[in-house]
Parts: sequence; structure tokens; C-alpha cells
Amino acid sequence: MTPGLLVRLKTTDRTRAKAIALLALGTLASAVMIPAFAGVRINASASLPIGLYLVTSDSNADLVEFCPSEPYATLAFERGYRTRGNCPDGGAPLMKPVAARPGDTVEVSNHSVSVNGRKLPNSAPLGFDTSGRKLQHWPFGKHSVEDGTVWVISAYNRRSFDSRYFGPITEAQIRHRLRPLLTR
Repeated sequence: MTPGLLVRLKTTDRTRAKAIALLALGTLASAVMIPAFAGVRINASASLPIGLYLVTSDSNADLVEFCPSEPYATLAFERGYRTRGNCPDGGAPLMKPVAARPGDTVEVSNHSVSVNGRKLPNSAPLGFDTSGRKLQHWPFGKHSVEDGTVWVISAYNRRSFDSRYFGPITEAQIRHRLRPLLTR
């Protein structure tokens, strides 16, 4: 900081300082809130490519934002898989690729998750998370995807907390369908 700026800050009256602080806070809040209201979602997790995603009305979009159901919501929040957010449990929604839709057959095994006989990359359920805590996978075997549900599994990250651990999600859990806007 330059000496001139420090002197000016010391001599600024409190009313003006409060106004400047409120303006800075408002600008920061706008930078975060406006994209959200415009339908832009920011992904910094490894479950999808890092970047910006746009909310779409396309019911066939391959990406979704959702709040996990209990007890998985609390587990994910308590273990730090999710940050604070606006889901009912106080955690942030998850963004995941849709791997299977109604009518598909999902097979969960210790080697991978397959959809209609096609193995998904990086989908083997893991026994422990990165902190060495036990993970309970969805029951091994074949599962028919029922109407009103989808399976979400990230092929981008073998450590993604997704349907291999909590099974299908309901359409009602889906807040938004997404498409990539700007990703790396």
C-alpha cells in the first residue's frame, strides 16, 4: 500500500468508509449472485470438468444439479464432500452427469458400474474415501431404472460421491438440468 493511500484511509470519515465498504460488499455479492440468477452454475469439483454450466430446460440434458436425499445428504456434508449451500440439509447441491435413465439396466459390481452392458470408466465403487473412512456402496447386482428416477455417475473422477453409493435419485430431487458453457 502506498503511504498516500494509508494517510487517506486514516483521514476518511466513518460515514464515507461505511459507504465504501457497503459498495465493495454489494459489488462482490453481485458478482456471485447475478450469474446464479442468470442460470449460470460454477463447478469447481472433480465430478465434472471445472467451469461454467448453464441451466437449460432440455429434459434430456446429460448433466443435473440436485440435492441428495437422506441419509446421504448428511453423510456427504459431515464428511466434507459438499460445502455449505442452500439444500434443505444446509449443504450445497451436487452436479453430476446422468448415466442411466428409465428403462436402462444398471449393474453395480466391485469392478465397475455398467449401463445396458457398457462399463463406465472410473466407476468401480471404492471401499474407503480419501480420509480412510469406510464407504458403503449400493448393492451389487442388476437394477432396472424406474420411471421418475435417474442414476448419476461421474466418469471424470473415480472418487466421485454418486449413485454407486446412494443409488438412483428421483426427478423431484433435480433442481436444474445443465449444459456446459465454458469448461476446461
